[in-house]
Amino acid sequence: MVIELTDWAIEILGKADAAARRFNPDVRIRLTRQEGQVQAILSEGPEDGDVAVALPTMTLYVEHGLEGMVDVEEPHDHLVLRPAGSTPNPREH
Repeated sequence: MVIELTDWAIEILGKADAAARRFNPDVRIRLTRQEGQVQAILSEGPEDGDVAVALPTMTLYVEHGLEGMVDVEEPHDHLVLRPAGSTPNPREH
């Protein structure tokens, strides 16, 4: 498995993780493929074959076989899966 996360994606996922864990400390974000797109869903544990990815502020579960670079697009901080090694999307401030 080769998964990359842009700094922007880590920031967005970190905010979602922190908010979710205020309500349930056992919950984690799981990255999965749904209808051809990457989705961040809440899970209390990994699914069979998932890989745990430790980041400085959280641990993500990543669906087996999910490969590429997780990035963000505007509007609404939409997660996207791009080919590994892609140039990250520019972040508008």
